Amino acid sequence: MFEWLGENWWALWLTAFLAFAVIEMITLDLFFIMLGGGALAALVADFAGAEGWLQIIIFCVVSLLMIAFVRPVALSHIKKGPAEQRTNVDRLIGESAVVMEAVTTAGGLVKIGGDIWSARSSAGDLPAGQHVVVAAIEGATAVVSTPPPATPAQS
Repeated sequence: MFEWLGENWWALWLTAFLAFAVIEMITLDLFFIMLGGGALAALVADFAGAEGWLQIIIFCVVSLLMIAFVRPVALSHIKKGPAEQRTNVDRLIGESAVVMEAVTTAGGLVKIGGDIWSARSSAGDLPAGQHVVVAAIEGATAVVSTPPPATPAQS
């Protein structure tokens, strides 16, 4: 078995690529796909006739370069985008809410959409019934503030 693998490095690199791709689908961290890119580069080197030690070097170098240069760019493109693409609690930031129970810097309750959230104020005490804006989400607590004053429309 090991003799066959020693003569057929392509099978090792193809298996490594597929394993990295499956792990990437589970983690969605854009780390293992970079290792998969290194495995594909080593696969190409094998088909080009490179020795086993050179294939390992190519795998390491390409993987490190992709982690250092490609991954940060890819992550920045994934994280930026219109508000409609925000997910989970990130969507709540900037939403309006109604104070259900007086909110202080220590705590209180607000209603965001149809859900009741524990909240704290970033701008002093807020009485029940006041409309506020979600400034941030910290764990399971919404940090709220008073909405900015409306500016009159210019004609």
